[in-house]
Amino acid sequence: MSEPIAPPGKKNPQRRTGVPQTPPQQRSRAALGLAAAAAEGRFMLQVCGACGAVQYPPRDACSKCLSVDLDWQDVSPDGKLIAETQVRATTDLYFRRQLPVRVGTVKLDVGPSVICHVHGDVAESADVRLAIKLDRSGQGVMMALPVKETPFMEDDPRLRETSCTPRHRRVLITDARNPNTPAIVSALNSAGAEKVFVGLSEDWRPNRYHDEIMAVPGVEVLPLDVTDGKSVEELAAELGGKTDILINNARYVRPGGLMTRSDTVFAQNEMDVNYLGLMRLAQAFGPAMCARTADGTNSAVAWVNILSAYAIANLPDYGCFSASNAAALSLSQNMRADFRTSGLRVLNVFVGPTDDDWHQELPPPKVPAKALAGSIVQGLVDGLEDVYCGDVARDVIERFRASPKIQEREMTGFRS
Repeated sequence: MSEPIAPPGKKNPQRRTGVPQTPPQQRSRAALGLAAAAAEGRFMLQVCGACGAVQYPPRDACSKCLSVDLDWQDVSPDGKLIAETQVRATTDLYFRRQLPVRVGTVKLDVGPSVICHVHGDVAESADVRLAIKLDRSGQGVMMALPVKETPFMEDDPRLRETSCTPRHRRVLITDARNPNTPAIVSALNSAGAEKVFVGLSEDWRPNRYHDEIMAVPGVEVLPLDVTDGKSVEELAAELGGKTDILINNARYVRPGGLMTRSDTVFAQNEMDVNYLGLMRLAQAFGPAMCARTADGTNSAVAWVNILSAYAIANLPDYGCFSASNAAALSLSQNMRADFRTSGLRVLNVFVGPTDDDWHQELPPPKVPAKALAGSIVQGLVDGLEDVYCGDVARDVIERFRASPKIQEREMTGFRS
């Protein structure tokens, strides 16, 4: 059984903070499919379209019939541990801090044998379920897990290294005025977060969610306006070295598209909050968080962006809001590139219309705040990069993957 991780004590200011290291990240283009699957928490392998053989490791031609028709498909993760060992010495700087590392060979029920990390609660020669996890370099790695959940299994050192769990960590939520903030604060508290900081803009104005937020233990509200560079910099100077997870839920939503607006005022506000606000936060908090990714139990691990599903494909009724989120999505990809050498994860949570005043014109289904909060926490625990919250968001991404051009026609009015 895994040993539960104790809450970290106060950091000794005389001890040097660990230098961030990442695992080797060189991969073939075919092998990047593992990272794509891990980013969404799926177990996918290549399957030959000619003979049906499941492939591992990823390759450019089928190992049985040499066909190049290899598609990534969801397959069964079940298998059996047939061999194992422990790595006790390595020249790699990242893995030197992880020793000893338990590795083994798993024979999958669907055919291939896989060399993978082995969870500490997996017994010798036991049945297992494989999972593809993102390592600190953002690449997909295999891990053998117990078939059934075990007590404190999330505290296994190797599994925690691929997770961004809020447990024992300090979290900053950027907008106390967002209707989803009380639910996110509550979900983080239930997940074991040590401290939750919440940013409040224009603190001279009453906040209708104040009482709900402050009813949760371990919450502190601090001034933060993502449209004000000075405000962001001042809070970063105070909290940058204490923030382990940052959740950017600041958003400016107004209905209307290009031709239904007579000026650019709302569009400027949308870009200032949804895109430039994210940029200000990343420039101010990013360096300090990247420097703390090797800081022990409560190291910095993740940056969460809450984005509209219509960042993927524009919804004309909210066309300008969709465009500002598309810009934020592109910026988040830039953030991943800049953060990758430190191992800081960027999690994008795509959400359909939320159950709030600004989406009242749209028909159901809408995403309640508790569902969004649950998706954020689960995405962090699983160490994902992309989460699609709600039926609308999942439908948008499925249609986009099937045919971006057909989806564009459907969403812009060319419907049967």
